[in-house]
Amino acid sequence: MSQRSERVPLPCPSCSPEEGTVHEILKPGGQTTVRCTECGHVHKEKIEMPDEVTVDVVVSQDGESFKATLNAAAEEEIQEGDEFVVETEQAIQQVRVTSLEIGPERRTEQAEMSEVETVWSRVVDNVGVNVTIHPKDGDGRNEQSRSIKAFVPGDFEFTVGETCEFGDDEFEVDSVQLRDEIADDYRHKKLDHEGDTAFAKDIKRVFGRDTKTTAWSAW
Repeated sequence: MSQRSERVPLPCPSCSPEEGTVHEILKPGGQTTVRCTECGHVHKEKIEMPDEVTVDVVVSQDGESFKATLNAAAEEEIQEGDEFVVETEQAIQQVRVTSLEIGPERRTEQAEMSEVETVWSRVVDNVGVNVTIHPKDGDGRNEQSRSIKAFVPGDFEFTVGETCEFGDDEFEVDSVQLRDEIADDYRHKKLDHEGDTAFAKDIKRVFGRDTKTTAWSAW
């Protein structure tokens, strides 16, 4: 999912009259002014531009929500899991579609942009991943499992069997639970085989086993 490109393939009367080259749109309209990116020739062409719509976007990040808008071709399809860039008051961010609202209390997984009233999304370029850390087996301590949140880039990889360290916490990844809107892109919704890997932006929760050595005494 992306906003309409300002470049189009067209024949160039100067350097490529038979085959299309990439042209930059300088001035849209009935007779569109374009410039060939190969030779720089500027000319006018009649280009049928698709109808555009502006759709509200709700962006969620770590429990907070922000509003933005998205301009797209009316006939363009959008679905859960699609990613695109939006500009909010806070920053320019990469987001992923989590739900599409097409009417009061009506949600769908896929629709044309002309049907959509609100796109619900969450930030995926920088994310907070929930991690449950279980105590180390057989170390003699009576400890409870604990939860932390690891803040990492969206493309950070968690791999089953590998050790991760965040601040004072160190753990070996036991399994990874994936988010619903992206689970179909993986082998299973829950990854628990040695070497299974997932991006942080695709993860709902990581389960790990404490590996940090702590001095203790039974007396």
